Amino acid sequence: MNTWLVRAAAIAVLLATQASLHAQDKPADEASTTAMPAASLPYSRFASPQARDKFAQLLAETREGKGPDPADLADQRRFYQRYNDERLHEVERIYRSRVQSTRMGGVPVQVVDPEGGARGDNAHRVLINLHGGAFMWGAGSGALVEAIPIAAVAGMRVVAVDYRLAPEHTYPAAVDDVEAVYRELLKSYRPENIGIYGCSAGGALTAQATARLLQVDLPRPGAIGTFCGSGMPFGGDSAILGQLAVGAAPMPADGELRLPYLQTAKADDPVAYPGQSPELLGRFPPTLLLAGGRDFSVSALTTMQRRLLAAGVDAELVVFDGLWHAFFVFPDLPESKEAYGLIARFFDRRLGRTALEGAVGD
Repeated sequence: MNTWLVRAAAIAVLLATQASLHAQDKPADEASTTAMPAASLPYSRFASPQARDKFAQLLAETREGKGPDPADLADQRRFYQRYNDERLHEVERIYRSRVQSTRMGGVPVQVVDPEGGARGDNAHRVLINLHGGAFMWGAGSGALVEAIPIAAVAGMRVVAVDYRLAPEHTYPAAVDDVEAVYRELLKSYRPENIGIYGCSAGGALTAQATARLLQVDLPRPGAIGTFCGSGMPFGGDSAILGQLAVGAAPMPADGELRLPYLQTAKADDPVAYPGQSPELLGRFPPTLLLAGGRDFSVSALTTMQRRLLAAGVDAELVVFDGLWHAFFVFPDLPESKEAYGLIARFFDRRLGRTALEGAVGD
């Protein structure tokens, strides 16, 4: 079975297809372009032996060229459904939880509780999870892979949102769905006790949803986490270097190309791209940004963190050297367990503790 690296390759294919539309009217800036010689990249000595072994396995499988047809969305969805089902089996072997499917604000969700239920302060807290999958797949088992470990380690309820997917639904459909769930949760939870997090497309959607909540003058959440994706378009050095480091095709690095979901978003829309709005960023809650060092999203995340810091926001950045895009879907890795702990502790420190900080705009 192929690997999570194929997700990066699939996104690269989507972006490269769009790149061809720009090739004739956007000449390369040769004066500032570096020709990269062929070179070998040893695996990071700072990563765990388990991560090294997993990376070798993933790299070998990627080189076999197995994966979904990039021109066939149905095939991609079948592929990633099987893939996420396998990851969920691994997660459930380690972490116990109770899962209930329901609707909030008319939107399908999966409510994930730690096995013993949320206790103490956590009984009054809740996290919203927004799954990855290029805005085109990842619901169901893919969302639970992200939600169950955090619910178990943090001891908090996690609401995984089954937001509408592209290409059937384009921007701002997913943002609308998150807003609807957030409004419903505000009936039961104080805003400072609500956190939002997501990975890849879900990381971008977390930033978008936060911008929307601020734009419509809803009370801001207590804290957010944008992992392997954020409020900036994918691009920059890591779109090339990160991809090469995992044996995948480079992505366009100019930051102007967008996933199908965002084809209906205007370039100056501060909700679609909140990293470009200093006014909105200045009202963001404390934010955790997290990725692997070989992740194509690193340039977007580091730039987003700098802009948050410039806007006066408490923004923490954690990069795991040698790790790849969305590495923590593999729950056995020491780095995955470390990431779950970092995420859990971040929300424990922030939720319900910063209600009076940065109150402008709340």
